[in-house]
Amino acid sequence: MPKLINTNVRSSYLRSFRKILLYGACLDEKLLQEFDGYAKLSCCLEEEHANMIGFKLAGILTRGDYDEIAVLTVDGSLHCVQLHHTVEEVCKIVRNPPMRRYMVVEDGRIREVSEEVVKISRYLSKISKLACRSDESRKA
Repeated sequence: MPKLINTNVRSSYLRSFRKILLYGACLDEKLLQEFDGYAKLSCCLEEEHANMIGFKLAGILTRGDYDEIAVLTVDGSLHCVQLHHTVEEVCKIVRNPPMRRYMVVEDGRIREVSEEVVKISRYLSKISKLACRSDESRKA
């Protein structure tokens, strides 16, 4: 599968799809089988900085016409979580951002998470408040 960072923003590969899947390069490619109809591009934020990935993605989304961008990474990975945040950040700056889907692999299974969860996960103070509320409700 092609790497995002090495893919031309107007490549014929990208132009042949209306949906993009960005996925962690460390994932088993068997997990990608259910994403027929997506341009599949691997990313590794241990190898590339989030700014490089974001700039490339902004170029792709600005020059193309896409209905959806999906992100699939390992759950709990320090590096992979940045890909979700990078996509959210890029979608704030492009004119007509596509619909977003965020997914993580947990125990070998794909689990979808909401845009809201991705947004909240950037703010440790918000997570702390949610965790405190959860602790309080368990005690009650």
